[in-house]
Amino acid sequence: MTHSRCKIFIAGLVLITAVGFLAIAGVREGWVYFLRVDQFINDPTYHDQRVRLHGFVGRENLHTNPADLLALFDLHGETSSIRVEYHGVIPDLFKADADVVVEGRLNESGVFLADTLMTKCASKYETIDGEAPHSNPYLTEFTP
Repeated sequence: MTHSRCKIFIAGLVLITAVGFLAIAGVREGWVYFLRVDQFINDPTYHDQRVRLHGFVGRENLHTNPADLLALFDLHGETSSIRVEYHGVIPDLFKADADVVVEGRLNESGVFLADTLMTKCASKYETIDGEAPHSNPYLTEFTP
């Protein structure tokens, strides 16, 4: 191999390695994960970390103020609930009993401070086999 071919080979190898590393890092960041409310409450190792929580918006103690970009609500799991304070744009589909994912962290007083709020499974979506929208959010088709 000549000296210039060796340089091109090494440069190509470095470039391929860098692109591969960036691709893997990007995929890891893009993975959607969340903890269920009960899992979060029962495992204190998550209490000092930034996490995504999944649950249902409680009917009681639900207060929204779109003008102030504020929503206060209880996020319910199967057996537990946690108080959430969200600051940001409130999605149109956010309401009592909505299936939501919030992202943030727990503060010292036990309130989950969220800066991201995502609603799941809009009522205008229906599953292919006619099941309730919460049963399988991946098998959906749009029904106008």
